[in-house]
Amino acid sequence: MDVRAAMVADPKTLPSHASVTAARDAFADEHVHLLLLVEGRELVGTLTRDDLAGEHPPQMSALDLATLEGRVIAPDVPLDEAGARMRDTGRRRLAVVDGEGRLLGLLCLKRHGRGFCTAEDLASRRSSQA
Repeated sequence: MDVRAAMVADPKTLPSHASVTAARDAFADEHVHLLLLVEGRELVGTLTRDDLAGEHPPQMSALDLATLEGRVIAPDVPLDEAGARMRDTGRRRLAVVDGEGRLLGLLCLKRHGRGFCTAEDLASRRSSQA
């Protein structure tokens, strides 16, 4: 089994021009661990809460604080390898991208670290919050 089989294929994204304020607003949901900044289908940056720490002008581009380094994974990586990497680095989310940088999905390690979130898990959480 590989990453493609376990990823959430339709993750929430923000446009690449999103502001720091928009990014902070997205993190108001405690279940959001990684923001995905896109231009069309291309992933151009990711943000964690730590990236937004400190004083930044509210209208500053969130992309100026974003990175892809250590936060992306290819869809054909074996799932056990991906899980080990995530546990070793303490990351619970990795953006899944193809060879051209197109966003394919999001790999979400469950809190207990012994499995991956599914689209159904996320939909259930959204409906219980509504």
